[in-house]
Amino acid sequence: MSEKTEMPTDLALLGALAVLWGASYTFIKIGVETIPPVTFIAARTLIAGAILFSIIRWRGLAMPADAASWRRFAFQACLNSVVPFTLIAAAERSVDAGLATILNSTSPIFTFLLTALITRHEPVTSRKLVGVGAGIVGICLIIGTEALGGLGRQMWAQLAIVIATVSYAGAAIFGRGFKGFDPMIPAAGSMLCGAVMLVPLSLIVDRPWTLAPSAASILALLGLSVFSTALAFVIYFRLIHTLGSVGTTSQAYLRVPIGVGIGAVFLGESLGPAAWVGMGFVVAGVAAMTIPARRAGAITGKA
Repeated sequence: MSEKTEMPTDLALLGALAVLWGASYTFIKIGVETIPPVTFIAARTLIAGAILFSIIRWRGLAMPADAASWRRFAFQACLNSVVPFTLIAAAERSVDAGLATILNSTSPIFTFLLTALITRHEPVTSRKLVGVGAGIVGICLIIGTEALGGLGRQMWAQLAIVIATVSYAGAAIFGRGFKGFDPMIPAAGSMLCGAVMLVPLSLIVDRPWTLAPSAASILALLGLSVFSTALAFVIYFRLIHTLGSVGTTSQAYLRVPIGVGIGAVFLGESLGPAAWVGMGFVVAGVAAMTIPARRAGAITGKA
């Protein structure tokens, strides 16, 4: 199938991924109200990994048996689930879902910076540099309002989301190395490795058998695991190979209004003036970095 034939499908999948991940912040916000972050994310990775593994077996595929592949899955799990999932879940105990969406949407900015400084597998253009600058201004506007009021809890939580975003950027680049696999294989492998790391930690830290989660938190966990994780990661790994790392993370500027809108409708959240301005800079910056890349054909991410 030619690249031209695949592009409409890839763009539709990009939009679906934006919706699935835009909803994830509201799922997390509801879930961590009664489930501690480590246990919440341990359950998320375990459920998603089990679903993906079951589908793989049903399709007649097999997980790789070599240790090298599983080491790569484990490293991808650290970059794409264990570290960022847990940081975001912990941060959303004090940060609104909409604000978390905005801050986490800057992943293309950090993906671009990492590719420009380290891998250099995608083109550096003046428009992308302007996009980086706009995105960084947006982050500073959002977090800077907290800094003016002192180093409060929300500021540290917002910084945790930015660190998680850098981790996602690294995962987008490292994920390019799974080209020989069916998209479900690295998705399942990374989720299962994440569960292996987090479940024992959950048992030690949170003693989940003593918890009494609400029905809303449990439903949010299931929605997050099935739709915003299992299904989303299958789409994600397919797009990494067809659109490239920066191209795939371009769903971030679509995810912003979706995530903010879902938080407003279901959680009654609203943004302050600085956050609105910051969101404008972030969306403009990410769009400047990604939309021109598609026009120029650079979105394929091919060296």
